[in-house]
Amino acid sequence: MPNGTSEPAEPHAELVRELGLIDSTTIVMGSMIGSGIFITSAESARLVGAPGWLLVAWLLAGLMTIAGSLCCAELSAMMPRAGGQYVFLREAYGPCFGFLFGWSIFLVVQTGTIAAVAVAFAKFLGVLVPSISSDLYLVEPRAWGAYAVSLSRQQLVALVLIAVLTVANTRGLRLGKLIQNSFTVAKTAALVGLIIVGFTLGWNRDAAAWTSSWWNPVENGWNPAQAQPGFQAVGGLALAMLLGRAMIGPLFSQSAWNNVTFTAGEIRNPGRTLPRALVLGCGAVVLLYLLANLAYVVSLPLSEIQGADQDRVGTAVMNVAFGRPGTVGMAIAILISTFGCVNGLILAGARVFYAMARDGLFFRRVGTTNRHHVPAFALVAQGIWACLLTLPVTVSFASETGTPKYGNLYNQLLEYVIPVDVAFYALMVGAVLALRRKRPELDRPYRTIGYPLTPWLYLGLAFFVVVDFIVMAPETSGIGALIVLAGVPVYLVWSRIRRYRGG
Repeated sequence: MPNGTSEPAEPHAELVRELGLIDSTTIVMGSMIGSGIFITSAESARLVGAPGWLLVAWLLAGLMTIAGSLCCAELSAMMPRAGGQYVFLREAYGPCFGFLFGWSIFLVVQTGTIAAVAVAFAKFLGVLVPSISSDLYLVEPRAWGAYAVSLSRQQLVALVLIAVLTVANTRGLRLGKLIQNSFTVAKTAALVGLIIVGFTLGWNRDAAAWTSSWWNPVENGWNPAQAQPGFQAVGGLALAMLLGRAMIGPLFSQSAWNNVTFTAGEIRNPGRTLPRALVLGCGAVVLLYLLANLAYVVSLPLSEIQGADQDRVGTAVMNVAFGRPGTVGMAIAILISTFGCVNGLILAGARVFYAMARDGLFFRRVGTTNRHHVPAFALVAQGIWACLLTLPVTVSFASETGTPKYGNLYNQLLEYVIPVDVAFYALMVGAVLALRRKRPELDRPYRTIGYPLTPWLYLGLAFFVVVDFIVMAPETSGIGALIVLAGVPVYLVWSRIRRYRGG
């Protein structure tokens, strides 16, 4: 089969193809299912003010996920290389676009998500072990203006989790996939259990499904200016714009499905396995997420979804059914979910930096494998940066007392790149259109179902989300763009180094 690039030979011979269909599907599902499904519906419900529009936000995000995965399946079957999306963007648009994707993945998106989910793990462990708290410090916050560096017990747990899973993945793909398969099965079962509880023991005639207007948020007390402070639009325009903002949580609760493409150099029969894993994994998660949200609206009043303690809607459902034991059970389920999610992100993400190093666009040692045939240096570099991202915090002051309040810097960084990350997904989907024109002769073991409607559906929805986010949060979006553009001079430096080396 033609390799889909201008390179004369397969550049990743040191990797071993040990991943089958089940392994690949668990990477898709395990990277997607974290803590988001259990908490993001609260913010989305506040933004749209009605159960019907909450489900629409999740449905539209699900359509984007399915459409995107169908397009990605064509590219991954055509170019089954380590690095996945990095390779697709490089071949469709040139090496600079591939590098900027890898740059943002390393700087914030992948490593920041690893840090954020690791801290989410530590937070929910604190439900079971109260001494694991963000307020109990081993190193007190040391402030520099609006930022500080600290080490709380919660941050320490996150550091240990990242370190342990990074080391485990350097011991070989077999151990990494064993962890991934086991925890993906466990957390999928936990999510199914939540859905069943919501539709049975949690069923409540006072819930949002029966007592709130499904499609008229004003009847539910919704006000656009309260949902988005300072927002000027009213009526249908306001609802449409806030619906776009409400899709952000659902989108990123079901993002990271592209991670399986990063491991393409280690998948058996990738032309057949990758498309099936993407479709099966994404389809299953989208369906489970829609059912989970239906369980929320038949179990809880709308006000309790919107005002759930720390946005933990899943915990609120279990509390209705079982009381305190339900809260503890939900904490354990989320611990399993976040543990498996961190492992999937660590396993897959390092393969992008490995591929960049093989192209001469990252440190040479990152492009090597160890005796277990895994990119150990890439894993360690990723792990170190993810650990560092758990340490900085933001500083704000209570207006009444002047007492400092601390927040997580990496959450802020992730928000900065939300529109950028969607844009990179859109570029990947656009690569299907670009390569159909640019390289029609390439062997395509799988062709996108519904082409060209499928990619254009994704691109249309992505355009809506990105533009909406730029309008609703221009400062945040602008900083995200600057983070990515800062990679341009870095790319020029690495390109010069590569030419100097004769690469």
